[in-house]
Amino acid sequence: MSRNLIVIVSDEHQAGVMGCAGHEFIQTPHLDRLAARGTRFETAYTPSPICVPARAAFAAGQYVHQTRHWDNASPYTGTPQGWGHQLQKAGVGVESIGKLHYRNPDDDSGFDKLHIPMMVKDGVGMIWASIRHQDERLSPPSRMLGEYIGPGESSYTTYDRAATEKTVSWLKDHQSDETDWCLYVGLVAPHFPLVVPQPFYDLYKDRDFSDVKAHPGDGFTRHPWVEVQNELMNSDIEFKDDAERHAAHVAYHGLISWLDHNIGQILTTLDETGLSENTTIIYSSDHGDNVGARGLWGKSNCYEESAAIPLIIAGPDIRHGVCKTPASLLDVSATIPRYFGIEPDEKMVGTDLMKLAAQEADTERVIFSEYHAAGAVSGAFMIRKGCWKLIYYVGFEPELFDLASDPDELHNLASDAVWAEKKAELIAELYQICDPEAVDKQAHADQREMVEALGGLEAVKDMGPKGATPPPST
Repeated sequence: MSRNLIVIVSDEHQAGVMGCAGHEFIQTPHLDRLAARGTRFETAYTPSPICVPARAAFAAGQYVHQTRHWDNASPYTGTPQGWGHQLQKAGVGVESIGKLHYRNPDDDSGFDKLHIPMMVKDGVGMIWASIRHQDERLSPPSRMLGEYIGPGESSYTTYDRAATEKTVSWLKDHQSDETDWCLYVGLVAPHFPLVVPQPFYDLYKDRDFSDVKAHPGDGFTRHPWVEVQNELMNSDIEFKDDAERHAAHVAYHGLISWLDHNIGQILTTLDETGLSENTTIIYSSDHGDNVGARGLWGKSNCYEESAAIPLIIAGPDIRHGVCKTPASLLDVSATIPRYFGIEPDEKMVGTDLMKLAAQEADTERVIFSEYHAAGAVSGAFMIRKGCWKLIYYVGFEPELFDLASDPDELHNLASDAVWAEKKAELIAELYQICDPEAVDKQAHADQREMVEALGGLEAVKDMGPKGATPPPST
């Protein structure tokens, strides 16, 4: 009997918005069922809270400052080689269905076959957002959340439906395989545009979403780095009225239930074909979404809403329960080759999730994330250790949060002398991983070089997508 692995990665799924994570009203019965028959990681993070860098880091199993895929215009090309290449070298079949957000289907990205792959637009991506000097930055060419918000169909819901159908048919075609295989499935929901089929919109249309955390309109003061970033792409002030803002909340939650519905079809097919007996499933997302917290939408910062991700592994011989050891999407990268008995490349920084789930919890494990993309005039770096989180901004004062007493990250303790030693400890942990000033300088230099290679500041204004990346024809 073959040994199989399915890795499902969604886009922009806020970590806590699952029933199994304790959310008070979200309907995610299939993800809850998956968590019940495996391990849910209570605390997990993306290597970078934006699509393309997170996905390149995941493919390679390395930090963003190691891969130097900094933003949504520096997509993965197959270099550095990652877990897919390792499987290929070992003779394990590896295919992908759906969103990858790499450069080009013809690149050697580590898959034997790519089915309806979604790549960055024109192989270039969001190059206008690679301009990061404060006086040169370009505003988004259109409203990032989409021109229409509400119930209905978008190119993304159509694409996810097609990717799910392809996955179902692929599993049926491979149910009798005697050789090992790995299937990667990339679903787009709940990424904007905030449009969702009517039945899923109706699940939440009557809920009250007016009590938004830390909104500037209620007197909250955003960190200066965030304020400067948000000057470039302030989605919250672009809603037509309060009714449309409400619709955005409804649609986001509806898209999570739509995502859950599609995952349910995949899980049902595994049961019906008997593949559940010899197939392990990993579910995660590339990053989260602010969904209005602090008056922010989308991702692109290191707060919990944006940087934390859902993470579940389920299958034969996987322990049932909740793992309190903090984890990263890069741990998924390391898990994939290990699942097939392959020693991960020594440059991969993650740890096997099955090992983490089986051993005693290490709540002090350090997790790292970084951001060098749209709107950011300097790099942001996150260290999570125990209940403490440091957000280090190059050129700005840092933020320090005690997530045990302040899970909403409302009280920055970085300037409090009582916590000076803790702040110094976490800064030292950061410098063990990278020199943030040197990394920031490298990112800016690489991005400037990329812009100049494409013709300079004026030339790139009209390049790349005007909003969310368009999917391929399905």
